[in-house]
Amino acid sequence: MGAITLAALAACGPATLPPGDQVPDASEEQNRSVHRLNVALDRALVGPASDGFGDAIPQPVRRGVSNFASNLSQPGYVLNNLLQLRLEDAARNTLRFAVNSTIGLGGLLDPASDMGLDAEETDFGETMHVYGFPEGDYVVLPVLGPSTTRDTVGMVVDFALNPLRHVAQPPESHYITAARIAGRLNTRHEFAGSVEGVLYDSEDSYLQMRSLYLQNRRYELRGDTADGYFDPYIDPYAEGDAADDAVAAADPMTDPYYDPYSDPYFDPYAQ
Repeated sequence: MGAITLAALAACGPATLPPGDQVPDASEEQNRSVHRLNVALDRALVGPASDGFGDAIPQPVRRGVSNFASNLSQPGYVLNNLLQLRLEDAARNTLRFAVNSTIGLGGLLDPASDMGLDAEETDFGETMHVYGFPEGDYVVLPVLGPSTTRDTVGMVVDFALNPLRHVAQPPESHYITAARIAGRLNTRHEFAGSVEGVLYDSEDSYLQMRSLYLQNRRYELRGDTADGYFDPYIDPYAEGDAADDAVAAADPMTDPYYDPYSDPYFDPYAQ
């Protein structure tokens, strides 16, 4: 759902597109119409449902359901890791799935994270990015929310190729669907303040949501190759290499041998 997608983005913190980044939005008028529909659905249905879910279900139970839903995504991650030829990530996600599905009681618990086996999340949209497929236009999908042409195609392929979809039969498949919905409602509940701040308090929630999605998605796909790209999560006033990297990234013409902290005229608080 659109607001639930935003809730996931809110977990990453606020973000804005760097100056000069292109925003291909050829269908903005149509996208705005769908965005208004999604906001109305959130106000009338998703928000109240997530509040009721959060108030009625204890946090440990909600966390267990979210863990279970997250664990269901691991086989899809492994498949895309293999398609991307990222064999180490595939092995890591496979081991995580095995640990949480057994010791973690089917994924209700998350002992794999305690063992340092964090999920290497990916999708077919990233697989297409790896093979050079362009991003395409920004689109807003009914209920599902922000996406791009490439990520929309990836979403369809992920659904079609999901290994669990071909294994689970009713009623187990119904339980899986219910768990995914419950996990998304829990995410919406946990980040209600951030979601509602963007959807209902922003001067233009459409532009804010578009910026959040594209910024986080582009940064996520750049990965370790983000040379010269400004990381919105680095504090430029922090000590050490992170600060130096942020200062250099802010200006591509920066002298790499220039140390701003040895300059008596350098003001780290200047805007």
